[in-house]
Amino acid sequence: MFRIKSLIAILAVALLTLTNCHTAKYYVESGNYDGAIDYCVDHLKGHNKKKDDLVKGLELAFQKATERDMRAAGALIGEGRSDNWARVYQIHQQIHARQDKVNPLIPLKSKDGYEAKFLFVNIEKLEQESRTNAAEHLYQKAVTALEQGRRGDKAAARDAYTILGDLHNKYFREYKNKEAMQQEASIIGVVHVIFEVKNETNRLLPRDFNQRILAISKRDLDSKWRSYDFEPATGVKYDYKAIFRLNNVDISPERIRERSYTDEHEIQDGWEYVYDTHGNVKKDSSGNDIKHPRNVLVRANVLEVFQTKAARITGQVDIFDTGNKALLDSNPLATEVLFEHYASTFAGDVRALSDESRCRIGNRPAPFPADEDMLVQAADRLVPGISNGLSSSSVLR
Repeated sequence: MFRIKSLIAILAVALLTLTNCHTAKYYVESGNYDGAIDYCVDHLKGHNKKKDDLVKGLELAFQKATERDMRAAGALIGEGRSDNWARVYQIHQQIHARQDKVNPLIPLKSKDGYEAKFLFVNIEKLEQESRTNAAEHLYQKAVTALEQGRRGDKAAARDAYTILGDLHNKYFREYKNKEAMQQEASIIGVVHVIFEVKNETNRLLPRDFNQRILAISKRDLDSKWRSYDFEPATGVKYDYKAIFRLNNVDISPERIRERSYTDEHEIQDGWEYVYDTHGNVKKDSSGNDIKHPRNVLVRANVLEVFQTKAARITGQVDIFDTGNKALLDSNPLATEVLFEHYASTFAGDVRALSDESRCRIGNRPAPFPADEDMLVQAADRLVPGISNGLSSSSVLR
């Protein structure tokens, strides 16, 4: 039994060794040098007796990965394109990370005495050079875009802002006059919109109507690159004008409709005894009187008064380019305010009333809302549609 267990243990170790060697070799032969490096490092660190094949595998994979990356970086630099520096910097970072991964294992010697040799690149100097050149490329792109922004291209100014943000996040927190340029781009890139309301209905509206429409929250409308005003601000050149045009106001007459109807309901009203042929109350097997529920049909005559009045408003939000006065977008809007009131009385048996009738019994006719109040309420309902339309507009750019 002992000899069988020993043989199994030896076979397991041999299989594990073959698997390790095969895996490292597979990674290298497939060109996945960094996969081979990760595999070998994971199986070498923390082990005193380091396997010869893993040591040699790490040495070979590291050499091939370094040669490949240095060759790729050199080819990109040789093209002489400034936009290649970002990729070159990524390659240099990759080399740096790989060397940091292997460095803790050096000196690396296998249990059989083989010592691996690793040729490290002076990557810090190369990395600093590619980082600076990549940053300079973005900086020059931002300079060009910002200059376009100064000439009126707000989208270019916003591009400059984004490019300088990339420079900050990827390369240098401080670089030349990046902060001042980004601040300028954040101002130039803002689109300014003036909003107004026009009544084109030839109808006198309540004084509060425009105020309710203009109660749109500037805080909700404003964004990083858009600023809205409801009154012209001094010194602001507006790029767009948004106008809510009120096209039609329709207020229906006050209508009263009466309706009478009858509710009927069958209910239990007492009991009926069962008699035999002799006129005596029948008994059940326990001696109790036999009786059945007595059902009766009850009625209630209902008089219902239904009051209704409606106010409907239609309009549209037009957006104009203030430079050439061109209409860029037009979105229709409509809303309706509906007043409905039920009042009911009845005569008859209250038990006959339906649930719907019960809810209305006792209500008295209500005063109709004034036209002005309904229009102000309609204005409040229009605000979300106007606000959403302006916020989501794709022409304000």
